[in-house]
Amino acid sequence: MAAADLRAELDSLLLQLLGDLEELETKRAALNARVEEGWLSLSKARYAMGAKSVGPLQYASRMEPQVCVLTSEAQDGLQKLWVVRAGAQTPEEVGPREPALRRRKGPNKTTEPEPSPAPQDPLKWFGILVPHSLRQAQASFWEGLQLAADMASLQIRIDWGRSQLRGLQEKLKQLEPRAA
Repeated sequence: MAAADLRAELDSLLLQLLGDLEELETKRAALNARVEEGWLSLSKARYAMGAKSVGPLQYASRMEPQVCVLTSEAQDGLQKLWVVRAGAQTPEEVGPREPALRRRKGPNKTTEPEPSPAPQDPLKWFGILVPHSLRQAQASFWEGLQLAADMASLQIRIDWGRSQLRGLQEKLKQLEPRAA
């Protein structure tokens, strides 16, 4: 009976793996479409504004990342990746900055205002009134980044499933005698 249970587990794992592979292929096609759409929108913006108005000369002298990739480990030990805006705070970052007690009432001290942690929108590098196609390009590339993080998480799950599948196949070979 152990071999039958092992085969049933092997079948369910194989079905899950095939489903994940199909989902990965779908996400790859969607990523290719988003990137292609982004480049097309970018070329439309260059056409509308002029080739010299949208290019490396308009980039800020000091660029800051707009997104961050975060990882977490699920209950089954698999890592999950996702993309968040750089200014967004994770639950670990919310709370007091220093562990000391603060006096709520008292003399008002004038302190320098802290610079905002949210980075500037890169579309402002190209002017205030940018064409809609430039905004579309930015949105397409943002969606592409999210799809890339989803694909990376899915690839981790597929690799884990393949290693589990190999392990179950080895166990099955050990349980059953070799047939000539």
